[in-house]
Amino acid sequence: MRRQALIEATARCLAEKGVAGTSVRAICARAGVSSGLLTHYFDGVDALIVATYEDVGARVSAALEQAVEEAGDDPRDQLRACLQANFRAPILDPDLLATWTAFWSLVKTDPRIAAIHADVYGGTRAQLESLLCAIVPEMPQDRARLAAISLTALVDGLWLEICLDSTTFSAEEAQAMVERAMMLALGQWRGDGGRGDWVDQSDMP
Repeated sequence: MRRQALIEATARCLAEKGVAGTSVRAICARAGVSSGLLTHYFDGVDALIVATYEDVGARVSAALEQAVEEAGDDPRDQLRACLQANFRAPILDPDLLATWTAFWSLVKTDPRIAAIHADVYGGTRAQLESLLCAIVPEMPQDRARLAAISLTALVDGLWLEICLDSTTFSAEEAQAMVERAMMLALGQWRGDGGRGDWVDQSDMP
């Protein structure tokens, strides 16, 4: 319980103060504990920030997994739910953005943070890729991989912008945009004489 309280306090400090302002004193004051308790559970602030990224990443992944599970058995509905869940609580949260950007600032300087980043984003892309292939089993793996990367990039961009300024567009509009992108990705595949042929839209007039 106290370990989790320190993690939650660190997430709040990162959101409010950034990496530079997230100190032992600030974390412990937020958690209402002594500095000795922090060093009991963690080998310093850097290790606590790593644990916090793992915790936040796991909670985001769990929210997406829950959305997929609640969507039923149709992989198309599961893919839609996975994409659109990014624009609902608990993922659509300006405070989460503030915490997330603090982690991003460390990706290039801390190998442990970089590894977590690769794991979180790799897991999300793999999930999308798997769902795309479940909907269209004939889709080539490399195409599914690129489609998953494109959908992830669109979701990230829209999520970032709406968290920064919710007056630009609504969550419902963001969901509609990712829905269209999903349908375009799936619509690139068409049957031809009983066979599935990939339609590369870059070659189409």
